[in-house]
Amino acid sequence: MRRKERLYALIEVLRRGGPHRAEDLARRFGVSLRSIYRDMDTLAASGVPVEGTRGQGYRARAGVTLPPLVLDEAEVEVLHVALAVMAGAQEASLRDAAATLAAKIEEALPEEPGRRAEGFGLATYPFDAAARGGAHLPRIRAAIRARQKLRVRLDGGGGARVVRPLKLDYWGRIWTALAWDETAADFTEIRVDRIEELAVLPQLFVDEPGKRLRDHEARGAG
Repeated sequence: MRRKERLYALIEVLRRGGPHRAEDLARRFGVSLRSIYRDMDTLAASGVPVEGTRGQGYRARAGVTLPPLVLDEAEVEVLHVALAVMAGAQEASLRDAAATLAAKIEEALPEEPGRRAEGFGLATYPFDAAARGGAHLPRIRAAIRARQKLRVRLDGGGGARVVRPLKLDYWGRIWTALAWDETAADFTEIRVDRIEELAVLPQLFVDEPGKRLRDHEARGAG
């Protein structure tokens, strides 16, 4: 597994709870402890809400509070994505503004044990290209609301798949879309930044047992 893919996989592990000991993560991914430490440093530097406690392991942190504002998840998502997009703008003035805004937000954050002091809004490798998936978000959201099927093709090869979009999620630096994959006849989680082609189909779908969001949640709870 390449390091970039391992970092995304670590995010998925952290999303599902914790804490996770570095030794267990190293064994799971077949790498050294030093590699796990470096990976966690990279995640934290890129703004992924992760913290480590000696003797307990790594876990995901709670949401961010900016005084005097309390941000919900959607608002934090907007800040992350907007700053990431502007940091890659062609105009130097926009890039500079994104950097200074990220710095101002960072200054306003409360001091918390274990919180890294750099890079709230601007991603470092390997998440610097993740914002490109943002262009797909409006259509995916609209398809979820309208219960329209999507045809999706991801990078890295493979053919197009027809899916029923059920939920959008954002954690740290990546957007994912939970869907029922009609091609594979199973639930799938799609990294939005990996979508090469996306088409909204005229076909609508209705709730069917085994293919609903609550069915996926029940599977996870079991």
